[in-house]
Amino acid sequence: MTAVRNSRHPGPCPLALAIFLLVLTEHLVETTAAYDPYKVLGVSRSASQAEVKKAYKTLAKEWHPDKNKDPIAEDMFIKVSKSYEILSNEERRANFDRYGQVDENEPFGQSQRQHFQNGFYFDESFFHFSRSRDFADSKYLFHHAQFNSDVLPDSHKRPYLIKVTSDWCFACIHIEPVWKETVEELEPLGVGIGIVDLGYERRLANQLGAHRAPSIIGLLNGRVTFFHQTIRREHLRQFIEDLLPQNLVEKITSDNYQNFLESWHVGNKPNVLLFDKHFNAPIIYKLSAFAFRDYVRFGYVEQGDVRNTELLRQFNVNTNFPMLLLFKEDTKNPVDMIQAAGLYWKLMEMFVSNNKFLQVPRLVNQQLFDELCPVKQFHRRRKYCVLLITNDDQTFLPQYQAFLDFATFNKKEVLRFVYVYQHKQQPFCQALLPNQAVVSPQVVILERRSSGGKVLYRSVIGGWNGSEEDKYRLLEHLELLQKDPTYLTSDATLPELNNEMAPMFLIEWLNAACDYIHQIYDDLLYSNWREMMPILSLIFSALFILFGTVIIQAFSEPSETKPRKPAPKEQTQSDDDASSRSTTSSRPPKKDFVEVTELTDVTYTSNLVKLRPGHINVVLVLTNASKNALLRKFAKEVFSFSGTQTIHFSFLNAEKHHHWMPTLLRSCSNASRPGTHPDEDEDSSGYSGHVLALNGYKKYFCHFRPVFVGDDLSDASSASESSFSSESRRKSRSRSRSSSDSRSRSREDGVRSKRGSSRATSIDVHHKLDRLGLWMERLMEGTLPRCHVPSWPPLHVAANTPTES
Repeated sequence: MTAVRNSRHPGPCPLALAIFLLVLTEHLVETTAAYDPYKVLGVSRSASQAEVKKAYKTLAKEWHPDKNKDPIAEDMFIKVSKSYEILSNEERRANFDRYGQVDENEPFGQSQRQHFQNGFYFDESFFHFSRSRDFADSKYLFHHAQFNSDVLPDSHKRPYLIKVTSDWCFACIHIEPVWKETVEELEPLGVGIGIVDLGYERRLANQLGAHRAPSIIGLLNGRVTFFHQTIRREHLRQFIEDLLPQNLVEKITSDNYQNFLESWHVGNKPNVLLFDKHFNAPIIYKLSAFAFRDYVRFGYVEQGDVRNTELLRQFNVNTNFPMLLLFKEDTKNPVDMIQAAGLYWKLMEMFVSNNKFLQVPRLVNQQLFDELCPVKQFHRRRKYCVLLITNDDQTFLPQYQAFLDFATFNKKEVLRFVYVYQHKQQPFCQALLPNQAVVSPQVVILERRSSGGKVLYRSVIGGWNGSEEDKYRLLEHLELLQKDPTYLTSDATLPELNNEMAPMFLIEWLNAACDYIHQIYDDLLYSNWREMMPILSLIFSALFILFGTVIIQAFSEPSETKPRKPAPKEQTQSDDDASSRSTTSSRPPKKDFVEVTELTDVTYTSNLVKLRPGHINVVLVLTNASKNALLRKFAKEVFSFSGTQTIHFSFLNAEKHHHWMPTLLRSCSNASRPGTHPDEDEDSSGYSGHVLALNGYKKYFCHFRPVFVGDDLSDASSASESSFSSESRRKSRSRSRSSSDSRSRSREDGVRSKRGSSRATSIDVHHKLDRLGLWMERLMEGTLPRCHVPSWPPLHVAANTPTES
C-alpha cells in the first residue's frame, strides 16, 4: 500500500524548487530597487540636501501634471514628491539607508518583512497597486486621542480641512496632486490640515461620520461638514471660505466708518480696517477675523469704490498694496499699521495679538479679567492692575478721559489700566469698596494671588477727579509699589464678574436651532443610505406610533357610541361578576380625593342612561340639610374603591327631583309584580342617606338602606342589604304576602321622615352610612340582589314617559 502511494505521489523536483526561489529572489531585488528614492531623483547616496532639493525642483517641473501631458506624468510626479519627502528628512533618510524603510509609520525593518506572510511573497508593485498615502506626511496624520485633545478645541479658532483616505484607494491617488496644491495654498493662510486613515483610525472615522474614501471634511467649531463638489483647488478654497460665519467682516465706506470706529466704547474692542482692491475681503483676512473675533472687530474697505475716496485721502492710504490700520480709543490716529504686498497668517497673527486690547479696557467678563490681570506666578513676573471704578453716566466721562490720558503716558509692562462700571458689577466692586457708594470715581491698585479670587489691593485715598493732583498722587502710589511689593496692605476675595456681553437665551436657542436644521438638511441632501438609516428609522417609528394611537382611536370612537343590542334576560351574571371581581377594593386609588358629580338634567344621560357597558354609577340620595355631612361620610366610605375606573360616584338631590326615587322603585315593583300601584303622592324626600348602585347598560340597580341607631345589628344588617333581600330568603311564602310586605316596607321608608315619629328621631345623619363600606365590598363581589327595570325614569317632573337608553 505504501509503495503504491509513493509511486502515485512523487516528491517535489529539486530543480523546479530552485528555479522558483531564484525567480522570487530576482523579483525581490527588482522591487527593492523600484522603491529606491535615490534612483528616482537621480542622486547618489552621499548627495547633500542642496543637491537633493535641486534635483527635486528639476524633476517636479518636468513631470508636473499641469505642464506635462504624458500619461505617466502623474505617477512620476508622485514618486518624485515622495522620494524628496524621504531624502529631505534626515531621520527618514537614515531609516531608509539602514532598513529600507519608506514609510515613517512602519517599525524598523518591517518593510523588508511585510510582504512575506505564511511563506509567500506579496508585493504591491507586483500587482501594480500603489499606496494611497504617497503625499501624506506624518505631521498631518490624525489619531483619535490627538484629535479630541488638540484638534477639536483648536477648531474654535481656525477651520480644518481633513482628507479621509485608505490603502488600496485608487481615487485617493487621483486627487493627490490637487490635494497637495490645496494644502500648499491654504496652510500658510492658517487653515489646519489633517489626514485620517480609514483603515488604521476606524474609531476616529466613525466619530467624523466618514465611511468611504476618499472624503473631504471641513471642521469648524467642532462641527463636521462634508465636501460634496468636484475636487478642485478653487472648490476646496471656496468650501473653507463658506464654513466661516458671514458676519465676521463688516463692509466699510465713507458713510459708516465713523460709527464703526466709535463702536469701541460699546463693544470694548479695538477696530481693524483693511484697505484692498478686491470687491470682497480676502480669505486670510476672514480667517484672522474668525480667530480673534472675541477681541477685535474687523472692517474691510474696497479701494476701487468711489464712495471711499474721502476715506482713503483722510488716512493717506497707498492704493498699490493692501494696508491694515488698527484703531483703539483714538478714532483719528491708528496705533499700528501694516502695508505689504502679501498678507500671511503669521504676520496677521502677530499684528492682531499685539493689539487685541484697548489702552484702558473695561472688565466685562471673568475671562477678560484673567487675561488682563493674571494670577502672580513668579516674583519677577508680577503684574498690577490699576482699576478705575466708575459709572457710564455722562458726568463721569471727564474723569475717565483723564484716566485714559494717564494710562497712555505711563504704560509699563507690569501695569494694566482697566475700568469697571459699578452698577453692572456690584458684587465685584462691593468686595473692594465695602459699604461705600460710588459718588465719585475711585482708583484701586490690586494684585491677584490665586485663581480662587484672592487679591491684595490698596485704594487711592481721595478718589479720582482727573485733576493734576490726582494724577500726581496715583503716580506716587505706583512708584512706591514698584519699590516695595508689600505696599498693598488689604486683602479680599473677589467674586466672578458678570458676563455683560452674553447673548440672550432666546438668541442662543434660535442660533442653535438654525444650525441643527441646516445640519439635518445637509444630511438629508447628501448622505448615503447608511447614514440616513437612523433618521429614516426614527421617522417611520413616529409615523407608526401616530397611526397606532391617534388615527385608529379616532376611527374607533364613533363605533362605541352606536346603540348595542340588549342582551337577553336569561343571560347569566357571570360576565358582570367577573368584571366586578377584577376590580376589587384592594386596588389603591389613583387620586387623594373622590370625585362626586351631581345628577342633573345635563349629566343624567351620560352618567346613567348611556353609561358604558361594565360601568356602575353609585348614587347617594340626599337633601339640602344633610348634604355636607352625608357627602363627607360618603367620600370617606367609598375612598378605597375610587381607584377603579369602572365605578363612578354621584349624588341626587331629593328636594330637586322628589319624584325620581319613588318612580324608580315603582318601576322595579311593576316589572317584578305587575298590577301593583304604590301611592302616587310618594316622593324622594324621605330617602336621604339611601345609596343606589346603577348599571345603566343592563338596567338594574342595588339598593342600600341607611343604618338606624338603636336597631339590632342583625336587623340593621339585613335592612342595609336591599329592599328586596327578604323575598329571596322567603321563597316558600306566598307571593301575596311578599308583595304586601314589600309595599308596607317601602311605604314606611317613604313616610318615616315626614311623620317625625319617634323612630325617625333616633336617626343620626353621621351614622347613616356606617355600613356602606361592607355593602360596597359585596357590590364588588357581585353578591348583592339586583332589581331590573324596563327603562330608567326621567329626572325632571314634566316627563310622563320613561327615558329609553
